[in-house]
Amino acid sequence: MTEPLLVDRTDAVVTLTLNRPTAMNALDVALKEALRETLAELETDRSCRAVVLAGAGRSFSAGQDLREHVQTLESTDGNPLDTVRAHYNPIAARLANLPKPVVAAVRGMAAGAGASLAFLADIRIGGPSTSFLMAFAKVGLAADTGASWTLPRLVGHAKAIELLMLAEPVRAADACQLGLLNRLVEDDEQVLPTAQELAARLAAGPTVAYGAIKRQLSIADAGTLADALAAEAQAQAICGATADHRAGTLAFVNKQKPVYEGR
Repeated sequence: MTEPLLVDRTDAVVTLTLNRPTAMNALDVALKEALRETLAELETDRSCRAVVLAGAGRSFSAGQDLREHVQTLESTDGNPLDTVRAHYNPIAARLANLPKPVVAAVRGMAAGAGASLAFLADIRIGGPSTSFLMAFAKVGLAADTGASWTLPRLVGHAKAIELLMLAEPVRAADACQLGLLNRLVEDDEQVLPTAQELAARLAAGPTVAYGAIKRQLSIADAGTLADALAAEAQAQAICGATADHRAGTLAFVNKQKPVYEGR
C-alpha cells in the first residue's frame, strides 16, 4: 500500500510530501491522520530544525477529497464535517505553532484546505504553475484549516473576503504580489529544491529564536501593544539564555561566522 505521506530526512530538514498524486494530493482521512500525527511528533523532535511541506506530482493539494466526502455525506454514521475538529483544526494548530520554521513548496494547484495548509507555512515558494483557489464556497462551505485566520493576515480583510466569496483562482504572479507567495522561481522543477535549500539555511540558524519570533507575531497580530511588549520580554528572556545567543554574540564581536545548535 502506498504511504499517503512521505517523510524524508536530510540532515536537520524534514520534508513532508503529500503523496496522492493521481488525486492531486486530495486530503482523505488516511493522509490527514498521517499529517496530524507526524506534525505532533516533529514538535518535540530535536533532530528536526526545519520542515518543508510539498505535494507529489504536478499539484500541491486539491484540498478535501470530495469523493470520500460524498460517501460520508450519504452515510448515517456521525457528522461528515467532524473532520474539521478531528483533523483540520489539529493540523492547522500544529503547523502554525510548530516551534521551527516551515517552508511550503507550492507547485501547481493549491485549493481549499490545500491552500490553507500552504498559508500556515512561514514561507511559501512557488513556480509558474502555482495557483491558489479558495474553493470552499464553490461547495457551499465556509473556510477551514485556519484560512479565516491566515488569509486576512496575508492579504488584508477586504481581499480575503473577495478570495473566499468569489472563489476565483489566483495565478502565480498575482499570488506573489498579494503576499500568498514569498518567492517565485522561474522553473517549476526548482520549487522544491529552492524550498529545501531555504529550509536548510533556516535549520542552520538560531531555531529557538525562530520559534519565539513565530509566537511573538501570533500574539501581536491579535493583541495590544502591551501584549506584544510582554511577549517580547518573555521571548528575550528565553532566547537570551540559549547557547545560540552566546555563540552569535561572540561570533559578531570576533567577526566570525556563528555556529548555531538550536539550543
